[in-house]
Amino acid sequence: MSLFAAARLPREILFGKGQRHALPAVAAKYGRRAFVCTDERFAATSQFAEILAGLHSAAIDTLVYDRTLPDVPRDSVAACIAEAKDFKPDMVIGIGGGSCLDMAKCAALLLSHGGRLEDYYGEFKVPGPALPVIAVPTTAGTGSEVTPVAVISDPDRTLKVGIASPHLIAAVALCDPDLTATCPPSLTAIAGADALTHAIEAFTAAKRGVDPNLPQQHVFIGKSALTDHFALLAIRLLGRGLEKTYRDGSDETARADVMMGALAAGCAFGTAGTAAAHAVQYPVGALTHTPHGLGVATMLPYVMSYNLPAAAAEIAEVGTALGLSHQGDADALAHATIREVSRLFGAIGITPTLAELGLPEDKIDWTAEQALGIDRLIKNNPRPFDLATMRRLVRAAYDGDMSATMM
Repeated sequence: MSLFAAARLPREILFGKGQRHALPAVAAKYGRRAFVCTDERFAATSQFAEILAGLHSAAIDTLVYDRTLPDVPRDSVAACIAEAKDFKPDMVIGIGGGSCLDMAKCAALLLSHGGRLEDYYGEFKVPGPALPVIAVPTTAGTGSEVTPVAVISDPDRTLKVGIASPHLIAAVALCDPDLTATCPPSLTAIAGADALTHAIEAFTAAKRGVDPNLPQQHVFIGKSALTDHFALLAIRLLGRGLEKTYRDGSDETARADVMMGALAAGCAFGTAGTAAAHAVQYPVGALTHTPHGLGVATMLPYVMSYNLPAAAAEIAEVGTALGLSHQGDADALAHATIREVSRLFGAIGITPTLAELGLPEDKIDWTAEQALGIDRLIKNNPRPFDLATMRRLVRAAYDGDMSATMM
């Protein structure tokens, strides 16, 4: 028997219109003192005031940190927990986009275990359980509400770094599509494209066998039966909802599809991992200072094209999940799938090339070298890389030449 599956998920996932109103009852299960991490934008909304009022009515004391910054600068985490230490919270509630949820994870980590944030960079460095985190996303993209990773910007490093541990998984993911209703079209597009990239890379990731030590030695272990299930669900939902939501943000059905798609994609890649599109985005993002979701989506069609020789059957399944009808054999459907992903991303304003993203041409080789060095992502890619093939991929994405990836 070769059937194998692994999944690491929150204790509780709650999804649906109005679910934010369950937060007081959920939080009360974990104590009476909640440290709340959010950002200035959401802290100023009537929805946030309503959420705080609900917690107070349930006799839950709160301390709010509302200065979370994009990409979670390392030193901002120290400033955050300095405010919370004397409060002695029973739980941390993250409310906002992916950075707010990552800040909540980092705060829970350092409040529980102390030390410096950089002590925990990498996989399995967190020594044990941390304060429970309740994750309440207000965007639909990163999947951080269900994943075991927090991404940090470290001023001493060129590339962003990650802390990956099952101990970082939120205790509760509470997802209310109404909280995404005010996301502008550009943010909706970038976040949703990030989620679709998560799902496709998780589904097409390398299948690395049934070794019982694999999940004990690696946080991200490649595709398996359960992650495939979540990835295909995400692809179906995002395929039918993302463009609709981009064009009409008031479409509640499409908003729900996209948020559920982002959640399911997080359930997939939180165990399976991502691959080469993410590896290239790390150095590209460092050079161009463009949003993570935009960079990975720019790369995805080129990476899919590069992976065709190793993953045509899986890419064809992606096409079926996106609603494409069978067009001859799996290889023909796989090619049509890549065209459909490119079309969808173009329709929602995703930049089609690295040149248009702002990557300097003289940084193509450096980008390839840096991407190849991110082993946790590269080893997950279904088709291997060496420096020459990585350079060819980055050059193809710079020039917009899809055919160059197939050599």
